[in-house]
Amino acid sequence: MRIGFAVPQSGPWATPGNLRHVAARAEELGYHDLWTFQRVLYPVGHPMGPTYRAVHDPLITLGHLSGVTDSIGLGVAVINAFVQPVVLAKQLATLQTLSGGRLTAGLGLGWLEEEFEAAGVGFERRGARGAEFVEVLRKAWTDDVVEHRGEFYRVAPAHVDPKPEPGPPPILLGGAAPAALRRAGRLADGWISASRHDLTAVAEAVETIKQAAREAGRDPGRLRFVCRGVTRITARDDAPDRRPLTGSPEQIRQDVANLAAQGVTEVFHDLNFDQEIVTADAKEAMRRAEEALEALAP
Repeated sequence: MRIGFAVPQSGPWATPGNLRHVAARAEELGYHDLWTFQRVLYPVGHPMGPTYRAVHDPLITLGHLSGVTDSIGLGVAVINAFVQPVVLAKQLATLQTLSGGRLTAGLGLGWLEEEFEAAGVGFERRGARGAEFVEVLRKAWTDDVVEHRGEFYRVAPAHVDPKPEPGPPPILLGGAAPAALRRAGRLADGWISASRHDLTAVAEAVETIKQAAREAGRDPGRLRFVCRGVTRITARDDAPDRRPLTGSPEQIRQDVANLAAQGVTEVFHDLNFDQEIVTADAKEAMRRAEEALEALAP
């Protein structure tokens, strides 16, 4: 089981100094990966909550942190497919090379219509668009002459260089609908759960993905299954309806073991989804983050 930690990316605690400190401390404590997420805009009056109100760009954040760390993995969970895939391919290839091959590229279909509108991309048929998006990314990373004429994207014969070194980053797909899970099994190197996923039922999603991989002639044993942990350290909570990854450090560690038993291969603890963290002043948020980093380290 790989254990990661999401960097301060949302709200008052997401300062440059705090980002660097958490990244360096996580690497020092033996965490396997640092993680970021994407939110481009927050529609006025939207009820999605404070986590999404003010969010740094995930790739620029990872690029910065790659320069202040040496070996810890760098992941984005997730970039949504309302950007142009060749442009994203270039950005991800550069980050993969400059970081020494530490990148994991998580991709999602997106769910906020206003972001698609602002990007000038249609919201409809996102599943088909996402599958073609992955195809274009992989062509850009591997083909000497990149050419694509699909339903959603066109690329005239061109060189898209330099290629990522030491090779293309793994692509993980998000999504919880059966069609999205099967798509991950057919096309991706793994899957990332959403913040709202029912962590007591992850085994069902894992098996759906593995079965789709088998049907596509792929080895399901090579896939990664990553859980975004909406983690919140509190006093011990013995309520029967306790949410997994909420409670004492001992309970949270047991929850991680339970996720492993369901087929999850990686968990990253994300305090950005704790409303008390993202609405607190930076000092108090960092005090709690330091406690979590120490208590949940691999």
